Amino acid sequence: MIFGRRGQRASARLERGRAVGGTGPGPVDGALNGTVPPAMVIAGAWAWRLLAVAAVIGVLVWLVIQLRDLVVPVLVAVLLAALLVPFSNFLQRHRWPKWLAVAVSEIGIIAVITGLIWLVVTQVRAGFPDLQRRTMQQFEVFREWLRDSPLDLTDADLNRYIDQGFAALQTNASTIATGALSVGSTAGHFITGMLLVLFATLFILIDGRGIWNWIVRLFPRRARVAVNGSGEAGWHTLSTFVRVQIFVAFVDAVGIGLGAWILGLFFGGFPLVIPISVAVFLGSFVPVVGAVITGAFAVVVALVFLGPVPALIMLGIVLLVQQIEGHILQPLIMGAAVRVHPLAVVLAVAAGGFLAGIPGTLFAVPIVAVLNVMVKYIASGAWRVTAHPDEQDVATRV
Repeated sequence: MIFGRRGQRASARLERGRAVGGTGPGPVDGALNGTVPPAMVIAGAWAWRLLAVAAVIGVLVWLVIQLRDLVVPVLVAVLLAALLVPFSNFLQRHRWPKWLAVAVSEIGIIAVITGLIWLVVTQVRAGFPDLQRRTMQQFEVFREWLRDSPLDLTDADLNRYIDQGFAALQTNASTIATGALSVGSTAGHFITGMLLVLFATLFILIDGRGIWNWIVRLFPRRARVAVNGSGEAGWHTLSTFVRVQIFVAFVDAVGIGLGAWILGLFFGGFPLVIPISVAVFLGSFVPVVGAVITGAFAVVVALVFLGPVPALIMLGIVLLVQQIEGHILQPLIMGAAVRVHPLAVVLAVAAGGFLAGIPGTLFAVPIVAVLNVMVKYIASGAWRVTAHPDEQDVATRV
């Protein structure tokens, strides 16, 4: 009887060992024998798996940072394609030839970007003489304030400090020259990156489905349906995110630009309204902080041209627009589009900026949103019973 009970317990321990993936006594058996607590065994099993996942993520992040001159243009191209592919498909559904729809989409985005740059440059050039004159006037006002302040600075003191600044510039001339060369190198990288963006966007518009099918075929055959379905869900989320982000950026730009224009009606005109609006529009693509930083430019212009009181009013306008975005647009529109908690957005932007600077802040939210949707799709198991015919074809294709 005793032997029978011992045999039953040993058999139960053996079955538990087999249940966790082994064919005989395993770590769980040791835990049940009292060698290692069961909680420690489970924690250890989770720990090494989490370490393996963290190592893979770390290697991927390191590769992305090392290849950033290639990765960033490709990611920009994907964002542009997420905006242009639905437009190209719309044209093709209305009997446009594919080559014409692709050409109109590609040339159209180039024309829009070129038009914005031309508008900003012409406005800045037109307003630069007045900006220079007003800046010198404000500098003289600042000198007067320093002379009348408790610091008791004289013109000789101010001139000496200015001379010391110029001497420091001359002393560090070699460093400045090195920086100029660095700027030239950065400009070369920027031009190369823009060409990569245009070519990558063009190829995605022409054969995006073929490129994605090739990526899917890199996965094991049994996983292809899940990967393809999750990719479709992620692409839909990315397209929605781009369209909504453009709308949010447009609202920010119109709100701050219109506020600056109305403010100028009461204080003799607000200069550079259009360049400020364009800067706010582009800066709004960086969530949370982009519109605030570009809106600060409007506050500085108001301070230089109009004075402290208009600058405070302009600051209030910028903060009001940001409150409208944060409490209305982001929760109701952006939240429904990307389905990511605002705290996750803030943390993603902070982490992206820490790892990759400005590009990291730009791509953090769309990457998190797409990964969130893809993981949820795979975890839901919907692909097991609702596979699209195209997904079945991808899964069976060699």
